[in-house]
Amino acid sequence: MCAELVLPGSCAAGAGFIVPVKLLSSDARVPERAYDGDAAFDLYAAEAATLAPGGRAVIGTGIALGLPPGLAALTLPRSGLAARHGISIVNAPGLIDPGYRGEVRIILLNTDLDDSFEVSAGDRIAQLLLLPITAVSLACVEALEDTPRGDRGFGSSGRGERA
Repeated sequence: MCAELVLPGSCAAGAGFIVPVKLLSSDARVPERAYDGDAAFDLYAAEAATLAPGGRAVIGTGIALGLPPGLAALTLPRSGLAARHGISIVNAPGLIDPGYRGEVRIILLNTDLDDSFEVSAGDRIAQLLLLPITAVSLACVEALEDTPRGDRGFGSSGRGERA
């Protein structure tokens, strides 16, 4: 029970990055892109659950990823589930580090305050976006370089058109 995700990139003789995917259950499915050229792969539920109005549940996908060093994955909500049913991901985006080898699990949130939402095994519940990570170091300094924005934060650019 194994498969591979092939990502555009720079290895395997031009085929892209190859990410091993381990299927952990009989209800698991290898993530797939809905359309050629899509940035993210659909993730499928490997178990059923009911999300009560305003409730949340941790849903297993039944897969584990073999992310290589230099590649991380983000789990993102599906826009159709959000628009039609108010379903989102509590910790969106969820981060999967390259060293993690456990099951990819999604914390779904039902933002609808009236209707429950049923998840069935095989439902597309989230998206998986794989991204390169750059080596970065942090350095403690006494002052930061000035910028036109400065320290203006939340809401500082307004809501409508700017003059």
